[in-house]
Amino acid sequence: MTFSIVACDLEEQAWGVAVASKFPAVGAVVPWAQAGVGAVATQSFANTSFGPRGLALMGTGLSAQETLERLLEDDPDKELRQVGLVDVKGDS
Repeated sequence: MTFSIVACDLEEQAWGVAVASKFPAVGAVVPWAQAGVGAVATQSFANTSFGPRGLALMGTGLSAQETLERLLEDDPDKELRQVGLVDVKGDS
């Protein structure tokens, strides 16, 4: 089992991801964050491209919701994914 949280502190302009899991080395798969852009957590049949792609999409100004829709639109396994995002405005 894996638990993840994506969060931001708009006052401090900080974004982050925390992960707790029974699986080793989840830090290489689940958490992705970039100051001034947002944060992404991808777990459970994780598509590891969602982290960098999600940050790139949010970096263009897309919201977390718009980014999630883009990530999932062509994913044949979207029903298996567990993804959390928070954008530059703090929306998830």
